[in-house]
Amino acid sequence: MFSLRLPFLRSAVFMTFYLIMGFGACSSGAYAQTKNAGWDMIKVGNKEYVSLESIKRFYRFTKLTLQGKNVVLESQKVVMKLELGGHECLMNQIKFILSDAIVSQGSSVYMSRMDLAKLLDPVLRPSFIKNADHFRTVILDAGHGGKDAGATNSLGSEAAYNLKLAQRLKPLLEQKGFRVKMVRETDRYYTLQERVNIANAVKEDAVFVSLHFNSGGSSARGIETFTLSPPGVSHYGACLKASDSRSCAGNEHDSANMALATALHASVLRKLGSNTFDRGIKRARFSVLSGVRHPAVLFEGGFMSHASEARLIANESYQAALARGIVDALVRYRYAVGRKPSNQSP
Repeated sequence: MFSLRLPFLRSAVFMTFYLIMGFGACSSGAYAQTKNAGWDMIKVGNKEYVSLESIKRFYRFTKLTLQGKNVVLESQKVVMKLELGGHECLMNQIKFILSDAIVSQGSSVYMSRMDLAKLLDPVLRPSFIKNADHFRTVILDAGHGGKDAGATNSLGSEAAYNLKLAQRLKPLLEQKGFRVKMVRETDRYYTLQERVNIANAVKEDAVFVSLHFNSGGSSARGIETFTLSPPGVSHYGACLKASDSRSCAGNEHDSANMALATALHASVLRKLGSNTFDRGIKRARFSVLSGVRHPAVLFEGGFMSHASEARLIANESYQAALARGIVDALVRYRYAVGRKPSNQSP
């Protein structure tokens, strides 16, 4: 039987997003400020990198430790773990997939300017995101449907599970004061463009959450959350193409996308408990993310191709935990971006 109990240590760890929300009080564009804020920068190939020592100063970390390949930045609220040559960042044990590897030069360690601007800054300072406004509407996109069943197994279809999760979320969100727009409310097929059009027809401030369950090899497991790749960053796992340099409609909300993904991913992990495998927050070029003109994420709630996760996905308690995690995340995210700072100086 699936357990919803949360061990004490895990509970403390998954305060990540809530703790990060209150961290720092600096100006909105760390990316824009690197030339005049005393940042130590280098170029590797055609990419700019910023030293972790500069990041430590700007975000008021108290300690930077380098031991072998392991790098740790610490403050009272945030512990960030990196690895030289690695593409992963653990912030309070939440996994983020970096666009570029962590590099060193001499005795200094560097993070790409892209990852500083489009990942680290919006996670540490969501209240400074310029175009993330207080919103009332949540657009729920239950993936697949109709002639497109999505992933299937002996217990059911992804399309049915996606819709069931959306239907479970709708009344819970309404109880929290949100308006809810369902892309589909029945087992109906919509093209990806139709989903984008439905979302963009919502003119008030809103967020878009696309709901999915995964499929892969029999050993693949865990949850993952996707945001749109910024210009210059490829689809996760793919090589960079010329078209990846172009900005999409969804890139208007790159920072808000990352903050929303962080809230959702951390909150769901907290609800599911310590046995859940964290595949990380990743960047991709899915059509429903690139075309939607609201902050948007795509959430994968587990693998239907994994024997034990398939049984969990079919379990009412697991579905309820996913729903509660998503609702809590949207409440916290709305609060975080709605608290605009009055002083934006470093």
